[in-house]
Amino acid sequence: MNEDIRIHTWPCSYYVNSEKRWISGKLSLTPVSVRFTADKTGELVASFHLSSISEIKKESSHFIFSSLTILENSTKHWFSSLHPNRNVVFNVLEHFWREQLLSSQGAGAQASCSQTAKGKELTGLLLGSQKRLEDTAKVLDHQGEQFDNIMKGLNKIDSEMDVADRLLSELESPSWWPFGGKLLKGPLEGAKPKEVPTACNPRSKDGLIVQIPVIITERSDCNVKPGKLALLASGLEITGSDSQLLHRFDKKDVDDVKVHTPYEISVRQRFIGKPDITYRLLSAKMPEVIPILEMQFSKKIQFLEDALGFVRSEKTHQEEVGTSIWQAATGLIGSLVHPGSTPPAAQEAGGSQQSQLQMQEQLVSETEAQELRQILRRLKSLALETETELERQDEVLDVITSSADRATMSIDKQNRRMKKLT
Repeated sequence: MNEDIRIHTWPCSYYVNSEKRWISGKLSLTPVSVRFTADKTGELVASFHLSSISEIKKESSHFIFSSLTILENSTKHWFSSLHPNRNVVFNVLEHFWREQLLSSQGAGAQASCSQTAKGKELTGLLLGSQKRLEDTAKVLDHQGEQFDNIMKGLNKIDSEMDVADRLLSELESPSWWPFGGKLLKGPLEGAKPKEVPTACNPRSKDGLIVQIPVIITERSDCNVKPGKLALLASGLEITGSDSQLLHRFDKKDVDDVKVHTPYEISVRQRFIGKPDITYRLLSAKMPEVIPILEMQFSKKIQFLEDALGFVRSEKTHQEEVGTSIWQAATGLIGSLVHPGSTPPAAQEAGGSQQSQLQMQEQLVSETEAQELRQILRRLKSLALETETELERQDEVLDVITSSADRATMSIDKQNRRMKKLT
């Protein structure tokens, strides 16, 4: 991930302690650092890593003006006149600072980790499984569309049978015939209304795929608050910091998902006659979630210009990992079957060197572990979606069976009635 990506920029004032004065400029947040640039000169006045911050507080300068202070290596930085307001900047900075502290290693340390042979093997195997499962999901989705078309055809047949029943009833008992009994312009007395065969909605499948902390923006930039985003097999859930549900997006109700940056997305649901529901979500862990969103909403997701570089780098990295899955599988199985086998040249070396080499071969770097976790989340997402679609298709098949039997009985009945008329 590029460390120069600007997650957010706010206009503000910075207090230069050496000159005892305030200067106007812009406060910028990147994935690993905080920077302040002066407006007039364009000079980078202050820059420090998130990992070096020990405290972020809301304070007042001269007991009047609201300010934000950042304590970095015993140096206190003062920021004031923050736009849109101090609370927004504080919430975003605190979120990324906290996530930086919780992560085991910084972004620079993760980038420096080299790939290991074991990590390549495992990644290759998981990517192969993901590709197979994606192909299966596509076939299953196409099958579901065919079932839906069959249901539409059966519903059309059922409506046409109703029309045929009315016409035959008129022919059997015309209105001008004096001995025909009651006119059958309405439904028969005592007849139960016919149930329209429709596909049952799938059961609410709340399989949790992943949950991350987010900064939630609703309608305006001033209304910013911390919360959580939960990715489910059936949709998305946005909750506040008090675990109260703010909104639930069912998968079918989401109209578009826009990826503004690798760390910020917006989700929208359109309505006719009333305002759309739109949530903008910012998170330090959003890069882990975007690949899952891309699979869930492949036809509705849109990557804006600032996020296109992230997508290209992800795809390039996946293409470079493990060109041959079967070779990776063969190597992994060979190491399991012959765990103690070593080349003759290695056997001639000292025992300590041999054990050290074996330990190095078995290690998996932090970067590879993180990538394996992301692939496993995608596999979990695909598995849950496949299970949901299979359950829906099972219910549709039951409805198709009963509708086909009902249509067959209705056609036989109308045929017998037409034979009597002829």
